[in-house]
Amino acid sequence: MKAIIYCRVSTEKETQVSSLARQESELTAMAKNEGVEIVDVVKEKMSGYDIEREGVFRMLDLFSEGQADTLLIQDETRLGRGNTKIALFHQLQKMGVQVLSLTHQGKLQLSESDSMVLQIVSIVEEYQRKIHNMKIKRGMKQAIKDGFDPGANLSNQNLAKGRERKEFPVEEVVRLRNNKLTFAEIAATLRGLGHDVSKATVHRRYREYVALEKQQK
Repeated sequence: MKAIIYCRVSTEKETQVSSLARQESELTAMAKNEGVEIVDVVKEKMSGYDIEREGVFRMLDLFSEGQADTLLIQDETRLGRGNTKIALFHQLQKMGVQVLSLTHQGKLQLSESDSMVLQIVSIVEEYQRKIHNMKIKRGMKQAIKDGFDPGANLSNQNLAKGRERKEFPVEEVVRLRNNKLTFAEIAATLRGLGHDVSKATVHRRYREYVALEKQQK
C-alpha cells in the first residue's frame, strides 16, 4: 500500500501547531507498523468546514494519478467537518481510496448517520447518472432517426473493428473537461475509479458526445 498522511488543525495557536506535529509523528508510526509506504505528508492550518484547501487538492491529485491508494488521518474530523467532510469522504469512496485512522487503529469506521448520508448521496448520484444517460440515449436515437451518423465523426474507425466498446461515465469526462483537466488527467482519474481507459479513448468518446450535442441543438 502507498499512503498519504493528512494532518490538519484549524488555528495558528501554539497548542494546535504542536497537535499538527503530533498527528504527523503518530501517523508516521502507524504507517510503519502497518507496513505502508508514505508517498506524501500534507499538513494544513485551516477550518474543517472549508473545502477549498490546497492540501486537499494536492491529496486528491495524487490519488487521481494513482500514486497512492490509502489515506492516513487521526480521525474523521481532521479531513473535514459538516458537509465538507461528507463531500470529501464521498469523493474518496468513488476513487476507491482506503482510509485508516489512529482512532480506530485501522480502517476508519464512520458513524451510522454519516454512512447513511453517504449511501443516500451515492444513490442520488447514480440515479442522476442514469437519467443523464437515458437522455443521451434518447437523443442519440432521435439524431440517428434524423440522419445523424455517429461513425462519420470517428477517424481510423476501420482500426477499431471487432473491439469491445468500453463503458465508462462520459458525463464525468465532460464535467472534468469543463473543469479544465487534460484528457490525460481525466483518463488517470477514471482509472482511479476502476475504469481501464486510455487518453485516446477518453478523447474519442468526448468528441462523440460533443458532436451529438451539436446535432441536437
